[in-house]
Amino acid sequence: MHEPAPSAAGGPGVRVSASTSLKYLAGYPEPLQRQVRQLIDAGRLGEMLAHRYPLGHEVRTDRALYDYVLELKHRYMRSSDPLSKVAYDNRLHVIHHALGTHTTVARVQGGRLKAKREIRVASLFKDTPAEFLKMIVVHELAHLKEKAHDKAFYQLCTHMAPDYHQLEFDLRLYLTQREEQGASAP
Repeated sequence: MHEPAPSAAGGPGVRVSASTSLKYLAGYPEPLQRQVRQLIDAGRLGEMLAHRYPLGHEVRTDRALYDYVLELKHRYMRSSDPLSKVAYDNRLHVIHHALGTHTTVARVQGGRLKAKREIRVASLFKDTPAEFLKMIVVHELAHLKEKAHDKAFYQLCTHMAPDYHQLEFDLRLYLTQREEQGASAP
């Protein structure tokens, strides 16, 4: 069972660390950010995440990632365009706000225009809890059908991962914790 996520609780007298940057949580309400700051100040954010997500995964190679992505794609999106490449990418950096990418590469072959679909996942996901890898893969797969981050996009994400929104929030907490510990962004 998961420990509940931080809620909008907080209040007067809450000590907020001036050094804590919550850039990954910028779109969330201030009371929620204040609660996250409390966890950081108490040194409990990493502990909470480790308790909630104790297991890693074995998807360490590009081939294993390709197989993992195709399994999810076949389970939830059989009719979507085929993927020609899936790989971990060392060039994707959290600081550039890209944890994964989806691209369509158009090439002319024999007078015909062919499109190849690719998904690239930041290498940092080799060492994250399994749920975070699933969240980013679901996110990129959803872009095969829905380009914009709109209602239809998030409905597709929650179809593939019913707890998608919680996972996205917790991934943002994880990135905040990494930064707080001084881990260099991948």
